[in-house]
Amino acid sequence: MKFVDRVEELKALGERLDSDIFELIVIYGKRRVGKTRLVLEAVKEREHVYYLAVEGDNLRHFKRLASKLVPEISYAQEDWEAYFNFLKGKVVVIDEFPNLIKEDQKVVSLFQRAVDLILGNTGTKLILLGSSISMMSDRVLSYKSPLYGRFASMKLRPLKFFHLREFFPNLQWEELVEIYGFADGIPYHLEKVKPPFWKWLEGELKRPDTFLKDELDFLIKYEFSDVTTYKKILEAVALGKNTPKEIREHLKAKHSDITQYLKNLMETEFLVKRVPVTENASSKKGRYFIGDNFVAFWFRYIYPNLSAIEEGIFDLGEIKKDCANYLGMVFEGIARQFLIELNRRERLPFKFSKIGGWWHKGEEVDLLALNEREKKALLVEVKWRELSERDIDRILGDLGRKAELIGLEGYEKYYGIVARRVSEKDELIWDLKDFQEVDDHRQS
Repeated sequence: MKFVDRVEELKALGERLDSDIFELIVIYGKRRVGKTRLVLEAVKEREHVYYLAVEGDNLRHFKRLASKLVPEISYAQEDWEAYFNFLKGKVVVIDEFPNLIKEDQKVVSLFQRAVDLILGNTGTKLILLGSSISMMSDRVLSYKSPLYGRFASMKLRPLKFFHLREFFPNLQWEELVEIYGFADGIPYHLEKVKPPFWKWLEGELKRPDTFLKDELDFLIKYEFSDVTTYKKILEAVALGKNTPKEIREHLKAKHSDITQYLKNLMETEFLVKRVPVTENASSKKGRYFIGDNFVAFWFRYIYPNLSAIEEGIFDLGEIKKDCANYLGMVFEGIARQFLIELNRRERLPFKFSKIGGWWHKGEEVDLLALNEREKKALLVEVKWRELSERDIDRILGDLGRKAELIGLEGYEKYYGIVARRVSEKDELIWDLKDFQEVDDHRQS
């Protein structure tokens, strides 16, 4: 299994592991994002106990595992305080900590007591990992938690698009965009792909044991017990229903309150809510989007075709004929990452401090980058296709028109394009060929 990026996270973990004081480190993030791999990489040269919590009988299982490093623990009574007395000065990693909470609601308080009475003045390193974002946020990270104020926390996020080159060093950018549209930056899903992408996907969909049939249920059931309504909402958003009204209509629940469902899906990062970059966070113009390309791909292409996939008669052409439309949305997210990389390197006409989409009454700008202090704006159209000179002229002219609608009076305005391919290059017109320079600089 290839270990990619995570340089800053590894450095931060290493500094805490090297300290001579007690450290409680909480690492959380969605399933499959690479938490376990990160921690095992950080502790691989150190004596440690790594325990993956299960749904029951964890005290007995933990004792048996820990006794391999500290044989004396075999004689300890089965409780966490007794165990930690034997593990002082050691590195202890407990993965899927939410399973301990499910088994014993008092376990967070028990760990707090052990930290305060046994571990606090030792060099012990206790690392707790959790994939249930909702449970980790509520029971461990919240100010209501008994452990609050006693830990350093790290939220692990998906890898960025440009990190895919480290997984697939020989692929062209076009295929990397296709893979990112399927797997996002989730290491588990990226490692499943064996290029060429479309050939691999066709073979995977024909497998009777393909992970694609059950993967979404595996992910969503970890957060929610009653998944039916949540899946219907995610399906609606994946199909372009981005407002609460549109989602309710898709669910045929016009008078139902889905606010709490949306809140839960955002908390667990299945959904994100975005507002026009010129608006404040509470704007009523907010729209909901799927928070992960894999989830979006699954609901758009796998979920509606599960029966055909199960029977082995699904035609990959069903995905291919629509994929350009789908990748257009994916490419917007990639273009945003590309512009942020250019911004860091000061390769734009100005340094922006805000970037996002803009929309109002049927008018949209894919990306609007702003420096409000200097009153400068960059409007960018993103296209997953080849653009002719005529296309470019038309798009740039339309961006000028939209700048007036946004209300950027007094701003110095710039206009740009990010496309799959362009026939005419200019300072603010980019295509996939320009990604190479950014990638070279990132790896240098």
